[in-house]
Formats: sequence, C-alpha cells, structure tokens
Amino acid sequence: MKIVPLSQEKRNVLVLVLAQALPGAQMPMIIIVGGLAGQLLAPNPCFATLPISLMVFGSMTTAPWLSNLMQHFDRRLGFIVGTIGGSLGGLTCAYALVASSFPLFLLGSYFSGVYMSANGFYRFAAADTASPEFRPKAIAYVLAGGLAAAIFGPQLVKFTAEAAIVPFVATYIGVLVLNIVGAMLFVFLDIPKPEQEKDGKTATKRSYKELLATPRIVVSIVCAMVSYALMNLVMTSTPLAMVACGFSSSNAADVVSSHVIAMFGPSFFTGHLIARFGADRIVAIGLTLLAFAGVVGLAGIELWNFFGTLVLLGIGWNFGFIGATAMLVEAHAPNERGRVQGLNDLCVFGCVTLASLASGTLMNCTGGSAQQGWSMVNIAMVPFLLLAGGMLLWLFRRESRQV
Repeated sequence: MKIVPLSQEKRNVLVLVLAQALPGAQMPMIIIVGGLAGQLLAPNPCFATLPISLMVFGSMTTAPWLSNLMQHFDRRLGFIVGTIGGSLGGLTCAYALVASSFPLFLLGSYFSGVYMSANGFYRFAAADTASPEFRPKAIAYVLAGGLAAAIFGPQLVKFTAEAAIVPFVATYIGVLVLNIVGAMLFVFLDIPKPEQEKDGKTATKRSYKELLATPRIVVSIVCAMVSYALMNLVMTSTPLAMVACGFSSSNAADVVSSHVIAMFGPSFFTGHLIARFGADRIVAIGLTLLAFAGVVGLAGIELWNFFGTLVLLGIGWNFGFIGATAMLVEAHAPNERGRVQGLNDLCVFGCVTLASLASGTLMNCTGGSAQQGWSMVNIAMVPFLLLAGGMLLWLFRRESRQV
C-alpha cells in the first residue's frame, strides 16, 4: 500500500475540520429553525417537526449511492455533490417560506439530507490517508470541528431569523452561502481512490451478506446505530420535557448548549484515548455513559437532572460513535469502503429517523404527565443498550479466544 506523506494527511484533516466547522454549521441552523418554520407552514401542528425527520430520511436514503459514488470516483466529487444538495435545500426552503408551501418546504428539507449524508462521511475521509497511528485522532479532530459549528450556527440564526420580511428566509439563504463556501474548500482536498480501482486491477469484494457476517463490522454498525439513535431520541425530547415541567425555553436552550459542547468537546482527546486503550473499550465506556444518562433522567425532573442527562448523553455519544467509526474503518479493505460505509450510514440514519419520530410520541403519548413521558423516553434506552453492550461483550470474548 502506498505510504502517504504526513503533510498530505494533515492537510486533508485540516480541510475536513474547516468543512465540519463552516458548511457543517448549517446542521444546527436547520435543526433550530426547521421545526419553527415547519410550524408556520404545516396544516397541522403535529407535523411541525416533520421537516427534520425528512432531512434525516434524506440522509438515510442518500448514503448508499453517495458512498458508492465516492468509491468509484473520489471523496471530493461526493462532498461537492453534498454541497449541491445543501444549496438546493437552502434555496428551496427559502422559496417555500416566501410561497407559504409546506410540501415544497419538505422537498427542500429532503435535499438538505443530501448534505447531511455527505457530512457524515467526513469522518471516514479523514481516515483514508491517515497512518494507522494517526487514524483515530484524525477521525476525532474532524468531529471536533462540530464544536465550532455548534457555536457558529446558532449565532447565524440569531442574526438571520428576523432579517427578512418572512421569518427564517434569510437563515436558509445563509445555508446556501455556507454550501458555496464548502464547495470551494473541497478543491483543496486530496484523497486518491483506492489503489485497487485506480490502477484498474480487479479486487475481490465481499457481498453485503459476507460483510455482515464479519463480527467486527456488524458490532461496530450496531454500536454506532445505538449511540446515535439514543442520543437523538433523548435530545429531541428534552426541550419538550423541560417546558412541560415548568422550565423556560432559555433553560432548555442552556441545557441543549451544554449537550452540544459535551458531544464535540471530548473529540480533542477521544482519538488519543482510542489509540492508547483501543476502540472497543472506548465504545464500552460510551455505552456505559449513555446508561448513566438514563439513570440521571429517571432520578427526577430538577434542572440538574436535565443538565446531567444531556451532558452524559453528549459524552456517551462522542465515545460510542467515534469509537464505533474507528472500529469500522479497521474492519474492511480499501476497495470495500463504498459498500461498508454506505451500509453503515444507511443503518445509522435509518435508526435516527425512527428515533426522531418516536421521541415525540414517547414524550407526549405514553403517560398522563410530562414526568411520565420523560421517564418513558429514558426507559426506552434500556433494550438497545443491552443489545449493543451484549454484542460488544460477545466480540471481546470471541477475539480473546482467538489470540
């Protein structure tokens, strides 16, 4: 395998960190205003959050073909396609708000899912040209760029939400501009195709059935699915639960902000922990932290409960998701990355779509009070944590017997 110069791997990571921080800022922007804009346009208030679910659905359905596109051509083309989708999403949503068209707004949200899918592959791209020692750090550094996006995006919303006659139009125009910036950034990305395909050689590729029969691949996918879906499930319910329990929307915003910092802040050292202790152990710690988040949530509905739950949830997601990504990239050959990574993100965002839809139902329709609904959200985590934890323990034992 060709040895990649250190300067190239670091330049690629820098480009991807900037892409996560700048065009990546559209993700928190859309999450903040998507439901509010949907509430303005939806014929029924129950459909207000449907645009967010449709964006995640767009990401889920885009992931397989976008991953294959990057496999057969290169990462740069795939990421530019993502910015084109994001641009169409921002432009379509802005026009839908002016035209007061909810169906058109849903279409624009689906296009935004194309960008969301491409954004999800940044972490894999960071590993493509990184040395084995630098690989987990590269993945973590790219996700750390999300911390800047989490700060930058909400500030842009504050400046743009009421900047036009129609609320949120300027916000979606801002999304369009961010995608144009992203397309220019990717000109500097230099990630070659896998050599097996670039040189025109025929390499054996395992079928999807064979890939899923590989223990490390299937366990990493399940752990990523559980980490991301449970984070989304609880995070989406938290503002609803807090307001229903008597707290202000400002309190809810503070809790969500602490959660976002907890999600991305640890990324500065998560890669070092993976390099030292192994991805498997870091995933196990992440799943344990997610379990503790549920315990704190079930303990009460005081402000500290919500803060504690969301901070533990963020750190647990960080360890679980980054660790699962590091496990996955070590478990397949370069010529299989299109299939494996597309399958991974199809499964992950499929579960996130279901979680975003289930979150409101569990919160509002499973109990007679807000506290009961909030308890059901946290209890719903249990079977999925047992599934992921059980599979990870099985992998530990299986691989220890083979040593």
